Amino acid sequence: MDRFDAMRAFVRVVEAGSFTKAAETLHMSRTSVTQLIQQLEARLRVRLLNRTTRRLNVTADGAVYYERVVRLLSDLDDAETGLPGASSLPTGTLRVDVPSPFARMVLVPALPAFFARYPGIRLDVGASDRMVDLIGENVDCVVRGGELKEQFLQARHLGDLALGVYAAPGYLARAGTPAHPRDLEDARHHIVGFLSARTGKTYPIRMHRDGEQVDVQGHHLLSIDDGNGYLAGGLAGLGVLWLPDYMAGPHVERGELLPLFDGWRIDPMPMYVAFPLNRYVSARLRVFMDWMTELMAGRG
Repeated sequence: MDRFDAMRAFVRVVEAGSFTKAAETLHMSRTSVTQLIQQLEARLRVRLLNRTTRRLNVTADGAVYYERVVRLLSDLDDAETGLPGASSLPTGTLRVDVPSPFARMVLVPALPAFFARYPGIRLDVGASDRMVDLIGENVDCVVRGGELKEQFLQARHLGDLALGVYAAPGYLARAGTPAHPRDLEDARHHIVGFLSARTGKTYPIRMHRDGEQVDVQGHHLLSIDDGNGYLAGGLAGLGVLWLPDYMAGPHVERGELLPLFDGWRIDPMPMYVAFPLNRYVSARLRVFMDWMTELMAGRG
């Protein structure tokens, strides 16, 4: 038995909550993973996991061992990349999920610089706005906008995105240009609704000006849960949008979107990179998060 292979298998089983899911993410057979855990338990002379036909639970000894192994694997990554005579560059595959517009307009265009710095890392990127099961899908981290409420995640703040309100010229020609945010509650106006992956409801928007605060929900013909689709709906004249400046900027320059409500402010959207609580942070994940922090700082 390779002790480190067995430790990694044990950590993945605990994090995935299933031998089958762990085997899939480790690219091993379920039998091989089961045998590694059995050999590890035999060597330690303790039961690490309680298995039934329906459930898998970590024992008290298993929980203590998991915490220590997570730290050990993290230290091992540091040792392998920290020796003066060894390559200091991390290697391996990193699985990341980011919002689809952010992938298209920010992350992917910047990746040549990342790969030039870290040629040994390969990225598998999911571009989506859905709720990702980081454990079950073996995703190393997600980049998300807005406050994170999941208690099983730990996060690093990357920066804040400035937001504005926009509409297509064709929409404004039909519905008229709203002079005040409350005008968007009028029946003649529509917004494009962005559906929350968490609640399935559309997000309202809060705007401020000189001590006045307005919360706008509005009426929508279209609500959608994908950022690229949301932007497309606004460009098609289906309603008013609230967008990060990086998404709106190119379309404003081409005259495809017009900014609304001069003097009104929307609180910036915080951006985070988040990863599962208690999962050990590999060297490749650390350098990716550091690079993402640099990337976002460069946009400030």
